[in-house]
Amino acid sequence: MICDNLSIKEGRLNFAGCDTLDLAKEYGTPLYAMDENKVRSNCRAYTNALSKNFGDKYLALYASKALCIKEIYRIIQDENMGIDVVSSGEIYTAVAAGFDMSKAVFHGNNKTPYDIDFAIQNKVGFIVCDNADELPLIENAAKKAGVKQNILIRVTPGIDPHTHDKINTGCVDSKFGVSVYGGAAFEVTEKALTCENVALKGFQFHVGSQLFDPTPFLQAIDVMTDFMVLIKDELGFDCEILDIGGGIGVRYVEAEPQPDIEAFIDSIAKELIGCCDRKSLSLPFVCMEPGRSIVANAGITLYTVGSVKEIPDVKNYVAIDGGMADNPRYTLYNAPYTVINAAKADKSNDYTCTVVGRCCESGDVIQRDVKMPKPVPGDILAVLTTGAYNYSMASNYNALLKPPIIMINDGKAHISVRRETFEDLTACQK
Repeated sequence: MICDNLSIKEGRLNFAGCDTLDLAKEYGTPLYAMDENKVRSNCRAYTNALSKNFGDKYLALYASKALCIKEIYRIIQDENMGIDVVSSGEIYTAVAAGFDMSKAVFHGNNKTPYDIDFAIQNKVGFIVCDNADELPLIENAAKKAGVKQNILIRVTPGIDPHTHDKINTGCVDSKFGVSVYGGAAFEVTEKALTCENVALKGFQFHVGSQLFDPTPFLQAIDVMTDFMVLIKDELGFDCEILDIGGGIGVRYVEAEPQPDIEAFIDSIAKELIGCCDRKSLSLPFVCMEPGRSIVANAGITLYTVGSVKEIPDVKNYVAIDGGMADNPRYTLYNAPYTVINAAKADKSNDYTCTVVGRCCESGDVIQRDVKMPKPVPGDILAVLTTGAYNYSMASNYNALLKPPIIMINDGKAHISVRRETFEDLTACQK
């Protein structure tokens, strides 16, 4: 099994101590299931590794875009982490959950004036200034509110992490941040230091997602510490906070490695501490932004097989009662997933098929060339490692209802997000 919260008992797939067929029967399908204990252990992997290397000079920030629901924010706060938010909606959800917004960092490459006002009104701890046009918006909003807003500047270090193009964020050609090359980052920093209602505290970068090798982080740290030296020498600004982003990978299929978070962070810390020593910089307070690696392997999705279509010498199609509306990642990225026939989890995987959804789209595919025991209508399929970017990217395409989320704690499940109703579909319509 690709994760230690999965097991097989009497031939049936168990998740987080629960029989998946029993979960499907009780809550219906499609169904998102989350393992609270796994979320917490993933949080602690980060906080323990960061504490080991940086003492009390760190803050792990959960990247909300991976899964933004109130119960996750409550867990994150309980685990002494902060949050990374990217919209007014994520801010609203965190506030509704009672989160301490002084430990929130607000990202986004095109924050609207409303977003910035909303963040300041809700006492968001830090706003990450993404570009030169955003700086006066933050300054004016802070002045209007009568506060001095803490900011970080998002800097693009020009590192290619060799990940999927759609989750590559740190290269020179990126919509995010201001580049160290060509002087843009220097100019925005210089302007920020002249603002009356903005307090520049440091810098942020993010090289990309789904990384299994720390090398891009190490390269970016070298670039960033050179930039910090330049800013210190030329502008007299000593960086207090360095937010190194997130992006540590997640194992979706057996062929992928299982990242060692502690070893990953040890490498990053060694590089940062070494660079600061060699370049006569004070070691900054370090922030890191894990998202996917906090919730992905804490989640699975359960579906019911509706039909099995066999085209001799061509392909076998297994159709489920969900699809791209609740998991668009294969359609978007060709994202790999492990799919298990939950009722026959101990049987030989001798049947090859393409698992497709119910949307009126030929591209509605969950995974191609899946090997499993031959399914029949009514079987329950489990798609693993779906805790991140599934519910958060779900839609009502074809007017389908978004599935519920159940949270499992020590083998007991409860509803965190109820299943949508037809009334929900038209609630905003006139």
